[in-house]
Amino acid sequence: MDLAILITNTDDSAFARAHDDDGIVFAELIALARPQWRCTPYWLCRDEFPADLAAHDGAMMTGSPASVNDDLPWIARSVELVRGMMERRQPLFAACFGHQLVGRALGAPVVANPGGWGHGLLHLTRAERAPWSGPEDIVRLYGSHCEQVAHLPEGARLLFRSPEVPVAGFAVDSHVFTVQHHPEMTDAFIADLVEEYAEELGPDVTARARASLRERADRAAFAEEIARFFETAAARAAREG
Repeated sequence: MDLAILITNTDDSAFARAHDDDGIVFAELIALARPQWRCTPYWLCRDEFPADLAAHDGAMMTGSPASVNDDLPWIARSVELVRGMMERRQPLFAACFGHQLVGRALGAPVVANPGGWGHGLLHLTRAERAPWSGPEDIVRLYGSHCEQVAHLPEGARLLFRSPEVPVAGFAVDSHVFTVQHHPEMTDAFIADLVEEYAEELGPDVTARARASLRERADRAAFAEEIARFFETAAARAAREG
């Protein structure tokens, strides 16, 4: 398959430049499951939009420190891009900011987390299984977010929840798959991120995040789930002609 990586990550700090960018890490994520697939990055946050997104088999949308509620032209344009994909039923996997942007595109508000930051390794409970879902009832993913989708968008079905994030992931038919968390983050990256944010987020959030990293995320298993999502969408499109 040929996937577009829709990059929304606005972080241009020294910390970000010292690590691989999202074009690299999302390509590495899907390569854990399907190393032969091709990926092409597009930096939406820099106004680099694909000339013909329909030329790709599907897309993955990344996270970002930006808020989907920010009144920025590239965010408004990204919402329209997502709506166009959904109208074409073009497969889209979206993480964190991407998950929230899909929620906004479907009319759901994005609000501040009532309990504050979700940071470190977080546990998600499956609310429902999709055709591409793995066997695990609890999925462990890294996360770092202070906003969330307030309620399940109309027409979507809930796939993941947690006590802190009731809408932690959802699907629309077989062409949209989202998660609030960061399956692309590696063990080394989240450990560095927790220390980078320690002063900003304070001792309590940081202590919880550090303790959570005694476990490891289900990165490879979730990569397989993402790959099966795209394969499921492609098979359905082929059946429907």
